[in-house]
Amino acid sequence: MRVFDIMSRKPITLFRQDTINRAAQVFHNNKIDGAPVVDNQGKLLGIFTKSHLMEVIIDNLDRGTLVEELMTWDLIKINEDEPIEKALETNVGRLPVVNSDNELVGILTRTDLVRGFYLQSQEVVGELTTILDSSHNGIIAVNQDGLIITFNAAAEKIMGRKSTEVLGKPLIDILPNTGLIGVLKDEREESGKKLNIGNVTVLTNRSLIYKNGELKGAMAIFQDVSDLEKISEELNIVKNLNKELDAIIESVSDGLYITNGKGDTIRINSSYEKITGIKSEDVLGRNMRELVAEGIFSESVTFQVLEKREPVTVMHELKSGQRILSTGNPVFNEEGKIVRVVTTARDVKELNHLKEELEKTKQLSKKYYSELEKLRLQQLELDDVVVKSDKMEKIIDLALQIGGVDSTVLITGESGVGKEIIARTIHKSSKRSKNSFMKVNCGAIPDNLLEAELFGYEKGAFTGAKSDGKPGIFELADKGTILLDEVGELPLNLQVKLLRVLQEEEIMRVGGTESIKIDVRVLAATNRDLDIMLQEGTFREDLYYRLNVVPIHIPPLRERKADIAPLSYNFLNQFNKKYNVNKKIALETIEYLEYYKWPGNVRELKNLIERFVVMYSQDIIEPRILPKKIKEIENKETDIKVTDIIPLKKAVSKVEKDILKMAFEKCSSTYEVARVLEVSQPTVVRKRKKYMI
Repeated sequence: MRVFDIMSRKPITLFRQDTINRAAQVFHNNKIDGAPVVDNQGKLLGIFTKSHLMEVIIDNLDRGTLVEELMTWDLIKINEDEPIEKALETNVGRLPVVNSDNELVGILTRTDLVRGFYLQSQEVVGELTTILDSSHNGIIAVNQDGLIITFNAAAEKIMGRKSTEVLGKPLIDILPNTGLIGVLKDEREESGKKLNIGNVTVLTNRSLIYKNGELKGAMAIFQDVSDLEKISEELNIVKNLNKELDAIIESVSDGLYITNGKGDTIRINSSYEKITGIKSEDVLGRNMRELVAEGIFSESVTFQVLEKREPVTVMHELKSGQRILSTGNPVFNEEGKIVRVVTTARDVKELNHLKEELEKTKQLSKKYYSELEKLRLQQLELDDVVVKSDKMEKIIDLALQIGGVDSTVLITGESGVGKEIIARTIHKSSKRSKNSFMKVNCGAIPDNLLEAELFGYEKGAFTGAKSDGKPGIFELADKGTILLDEVGELPLNLQVKLLRVLQEEEIMRVGGTESIKIDVRVLAATNRDLDIMLQEGTFREDLYYRLNVVPIHIPPLRERKADIAPLSYNFLNQFNKKYNVNKKIALETIEYLEYYKWPGNVRELKNLIERFVVMYSQDIIEPRILPKKIKEIENKETDIKVTDIIPLKKAVSKVEKDILKMAFEKCSSTYEVARVLEVSQPTVVRKRKKYMI
């Protein structure tokens, strides 16, 4: 606390030019025995007291003598920012208080000091009480007579008594079993003692209170441990259950592999390690998708269980080449969600008595592989985006990456490769995703109407215009994204206006006179070679470089054959739902589709799948219903040397077998082989069985 906080303000003062007579009148009227002397600016000069008046009488001085002739110039004073403890060192009854400019701001009396120290002590008491009441533990203190002097808020809650009811009363009458009186009587301290107070179990420490070496009382600190007691009991029960569960799991002769509802490995038993040779430290905490990608497992029964929400059995192939029969079972919680997948594993070599069942499993393998392929593809789906090839995965990664910025993007590629889907992916992954996505086909709108469609028009702009005008697509796409499809078809006059929009971020309606600010991200797409158009002068160079900030080229489907199978399954699912059928596609059919060149790209593939669904009554789409141009396709890109004439079918089989052998020697899994050979993984598995590789 500072002197300023407790001093008496606006003190009675004298001026140096005041007379002795006036000073006497001031002392008499205000009943004071002294006053500070200040100058005209209020700065402290000295002090004049009754002692100086006595000198006047003793020396028989003139009552008109000035105060400055008798006052004390060298006086004790204190700054207003000093702590009040500093004032005690002066031993002055009336202490002048000044500021940093030596201006008198108050007088500090002994009464002021007493009041200040009282207020300060009250603050300390208040802070101490707040600290005690903020404690989570109960605190009780008694004096040497056993009377309660402290009883904090936590003690009130634990003991069920109010502090106003117990303060000043004997503890032995209020809480006879606290043991605190015994501690005080025997002068011994105790810690970690358990005590029951009503329905509450507490842990208490009891200490003695000394002041200057003299015993003044005792205190006890209580901690409510009722909940901890219950938790401890439950924890012991859980520990015992875990021990029993561990014993049961380890006693099972079948291999057990357990994952959570996300496919993360949480435990395997020793039988699984023995059967498969896979060590727990190599798989614990890792996701099944990651383990399949590394070739540790050929496929994941776990994700089939998560998809179907029912038990699933598959033939499992390990990285070592060993084959095991895996059966996955879902474990549901009370809300119906799968929280665990428990998979049992058995070595096929030890299951001779299940030979017939295994033969049936082989017959169903095509179905399992097909459904597994669809499951894997679903993991890579982003709405309508289905990819498997490295080229398209990189394009999707790039689209997602640039979604976070507002750069202009130029998407190129043949007709039907999916340029609009990439544009929508960029929009959906951007901060504008909640706003509109507008597409305009620059080649489908007549030149004389295209400007009005893009930029809008004012009323009366041309014959047939609406009376109140109309906003253009750029205005409608404000805060969102606009796709200028077939931008290479823009006439030169509109290319100039589009360049202005990109540079100035504003448009002007047809027939308008004022510019309109817009906030639109522009994506452009074309199947034309803009470099050739630049040379021919049909596309502006400055517009090209303004559009081509981030270029994305989508390769044709014939250059990413690994996407053909997943796209086919995706389209088949769409049309099955649309037409309420359940068609399936044979793996041999997929092989034909993978060899076809697809001049119409993804659009042609989609149309073909829809034709299969609506035109043919068979449940299985087999190769015999394929168009002639696909069935009779010949691969003319191979440069295999033939040294003798052999039957064509035998030659094809021999080349196929040799290529597969080479691939398996260099690759660690069927998925890697499929990627290298640019075919689907089920195709690789089927041909491996066919040639017994």
